[in-house]
Amino acid sequence: MSAISTSIGQPAQALALKDADWVRLVLIGISLATIGLFLVLPLATVLINAFSKGWTAYSTSLHHPDALAAMRLTLLTAAITVPLTTVFGVSAAWAIARFEFRGKSLLVTLIDLPFSVSPVIAGLIYVLIFGSQGWLGPLLAEHNIKIIFAVPGIVLATLFVTFPFVARELIPLMQEIGHEEEEAALSLGASGWQTFFKITLPNIKWGLLYGVLLCNARAMGEFGAVSVVSGHIRGLTNTLPLHVEVSYNEYDFVGAFAGASILAGLAIVTLIFKTLLEWKQNEERKKAKE
Repeated sequence: MSAISTSIGQPAQALALKDADWVRLVLIGISLATIGLFLVLPLATVLINAFSKGWTAYSTSLHHPDALAAMRLTLLTAAITVPLTTVFGVSAAWAIARFEFRGKSLLVTLIDLPFSVSPVIAGLIYVLIFGSQGWLGPLLAEHNIKIIFAVPGIVLATLFVTFPFVARELIPLMQEIGHEEEEAALSLGASGWQTFFKITLPNIKWGLLYGVLLCNARAMGEFGAVSVVSGHIRGLTNTLPLHVEVSYNEYDFVGAFAGASILAGLAIVTLIFKTLLEWKQNEERKKAKE
């Protein structure tokens, strides 16, 4: 009886393996086709059009004063936004993961708000608040403070769309780690800052770096919210994504795709760093298990 059941089970197992191989090949094919269509093909198109008139035209487009000003403003915006977002993300994650307080669930919900609100709506909100006809517009005008159609407005709009990234990476990580090591350090006489820098920070460093990386990529590539508050002033309030749009609308295709190639390169660098961080994190986990 056992021999019969074994002989029946083997063909069934072989058939199941064939089905698994077929499903695996189909899923791999769908994944590769999707990546090729929506990632590789657009990147190739950008590079082909950027260099369509040769390296000289490409280099000239990137060295144009408007392009250089856009790059500087993009870097400045990221340099201001990323540290502020990092401080907020660490503080919010620490508070949510370590303490119980009224409004905790509301805070978590508000952190997720930029993910559900269109960036264009975010820009309009700042225009309604700080614009010349907005709630605080007349007061700002009296003190000669300009936010909309200026760098402060661009920074505020970028902050709105980027502040969840670091917090959202750290909250589940800190909840998973727990607070036993921190309590032990405090019981041994360590101060709060010593506990943070010697216990908490080493435990969350990979999640923190990952969140900062995503935040920086979003800050440099943000278009919708920045477009609303910038005013598209050449050489002053055009970030690199806005410069790409303006160049394309003016039929300067080489200039538009040259700027887009910089953004595409940023995306590729982000993916490379993301992969390296994940690899380092896995290596560290393996060493810890050993």
